[in-house]
Order: sequence, then structure tokens, then C-alpha cells
Amino acid sequence: MSLRIERRLTQPRWLSVAVPLGSLVVAFVLIAVVLLATGHNPVTTYRDMFEAAFTAPGALTQTLIGATPLLFTGLAAAAAFRMNLFNIGGEGQLYFGAIGSSAAGLLLVGQSTTVLIAAMIAAGMAAGAAWALIPGFLRAYLSTNEIITSLMLNYVAGLILTYLIFDSHSYWRDTTSASAAVFPVGKALPDAANWPTLGSGVVVPFGLIVGVAAAALLWVLYSRTRFGFEVQVMSDSPRAARYSGMRTRRKILAVMALSGALAGLGGASQVGDFLHTLDADPKGLRAYGYGYTGIVVAALARYNPFAVVLVAVLLGGLQNAGSALQGPDFPSGLVGVMSGMILFTTLGGELLIRYRVRLQRRQREAVAPASEGGR
Repeated sequence: MSLRIERRLTQPRWLSVAVPLGSLVVAFVLIAVVLLATGHNPVTTYRDMFEAAFTAPGALTQTLIGATPLLFTGLAAAAAFRMNLFNIGGEGQLYFGAIGSSAAGLLLVGQSTTVLIAAMIAAGMAAGAAWALIPGFLRAYLSTNEIITSLMLNYVAGLILTYLIFDSHSYWRDTTSASAAVFPVGKALPDAANWPTLGSGVVVPFGLIVGVAAAALLWVLYSRTRFGFEVQVMSDSPRAARYSGMRTRRKILAVMALSGALAGLGGASQVGDFLHTLDADPKGLRAYGYGYTGIVVAALARYNPFAVVLVAVLLGGLQNAGSALQGPDFPSGLVGVMSGMILFTTLGGELLIRYRVRLQRRQREAVAPASEGGR
């Protein structure tokens, strides 16, 4: 028997649903094995996780809060991956979105809430897009691998964020309050810059509503416009796109800017919805790796914007449940292992969508007997 891996010429629609669901099932089976090995009952743990994520008092609100940044970084990854541009820089672009939006909120003190929110959204998207254009330009004009450049720029963005609050007297740093004299903190945004919430029993962040609207617009852009058609052609056959006269470099810049703008919008939401300041603390904005988790969200959703919304809520619930269950007998590292298993099974499922595995029997070659010499 021989094992062959072949690229699929066509991808059946049912695979796009069956494989991500199967990936999750495999992940939870593997997680159950880990739970048993560490002395935890998988059935009890899964039940407690579901309650902590969705049914306990206030759990759904916390899940939606956790899902909000994942929605934006998931959309950012999906927007780029649709063109086979692997933007791994959503983390840094989210930081720059937070920097830009907080600058707008501080600059427009005295303006109405509507003006401040609009300015924060625009500034956050512009800052995230500008940061994403760096690896986009390097890919378009210098054929540099965007995976490496966008990933490395995440660390640069983190250092810039730290510098603005801890290592300088920048515009973002508070230098007047009593707390700032003890520990460096960012300036607090005016009350008018706080984004509203919706609902009473279940509180829905305004950023989540913005994210759902962004998902709808992204779906329309990619499925109902010429821009989306050209992106699909460039993804399927770059040679055909160049032969037909499509401007590949411009599309690379446009898609990377769009991806960065969505991640930057996530940074604006973090500032406006939750932090209300530029937070450079390693336990704050930088603690959860939203940009990297967004890649998992996009992969599980098969780059469908509406599916990104659902997967973001699912993973937001998983993070919320993990935080609620942490204790002496349930360490935080175990939660990280669970998330990592979901990531690896998702990536493995992606291979099954693109390739098929075939087992073939080796056919024995008939060997003619050697002819004897003439007698």
C-alpha cells in the first residue's frame, strides 16, 4: 500500500462545513484525553465551561466582551487570507488602532459623543491600515514574505506601545495625576469618548455591533463587487490575473490596508468600549494575543465573514470559561493547552480541505524470466 496526498481540483461545499466541525470534535476529544491525564473529569469540565460561558449570571455578557476583539482580528485575517496574503500582523495593527483612536479621543476633548466615536473609528482604522501597508508594500514591490514581516512588526508595535507610556513623556502618557506619579499610565479619555452599550440583562458592547456591520460590509465587498471578483481570481490563479491586466500590486496594497483597518478598528473598540485609555500594561491590551487568536477564528470560519462572528463568540466563550475555571486545581496553562489544540486541529483540517489522501495498492511488475542460452 502507498499513501498519496493529492491537491483537490474542486472543493465540495460540504467540506467547508464538515471539516471545521470535525476539527472541533477532534480537538475536544484530545482535550478530554488531556483532562483525564491531569485528573479532571471531561464531562464535568465541559459542563462547567458551558455554564461559565453562556448560562451563568453575567456569563453571556462577559463572553460577548471577549468575542469583540476576536471578531475584528478574525475579520482582518479573513480579509487578507482570501487573497492568499497571510497577514500575521493583526496584533500589531490592533495596537496601532488603539494608539490612533486614543489620540483622536484626547485631541477632540469637548466634542459630542457622536463626533468622538466617529473620529476614534476613523483614526483607529487609518493607523491599523498604515501599519499593515508596510508588509504590503514589501510584498508588492520587493516580493518579501509577508508572513515574516508582518509577524516581526508585531514586536515593533509592542515596543512602540511600551515606549509611549513607560519610556517617554508622550502625548498619550498621563503626567499630572497622583497615580501617574507612582506608576506610568495613559491619559484617561473624556467621558464623551466612552462607547455606549446596548441591552440590560445581556449587555452588548457597541464595538460588537460595529463588528457585525463590518462583517456584513466585508461579505458584500468580496461577493458582490468587482473588487471581490478580482481578489478571488488573483487568489485562484495569479498568472491568469496578470494576463488579464489586473493590477496585482494595487490589490495587494488594498487588501493589506483593508485587513489592517479591520484590526485597527478592533483596537479602537478596545479603547472606546473597555479600557478608556491607552493601556501598555503587559496584563492589559497585550495580554490575550487577540491578533493571533483571530487567525484561528478566521480559519475555523473558512474566511466567511458571517461565520467569523459565530466562531468569535464561541472562542470568546472558551476564553471566558477558562478564566472563570482557573484555580489551584485548574491552572491557566491548561487553558492555553486547550486553545492550542483547537489551533492545531484547525490547521490540520485546512489541509484536508485543500488536499485529499489516497491509499493505493502497489502493482507488482511482471518480471519476465531470463531466457536461457541456445542449446
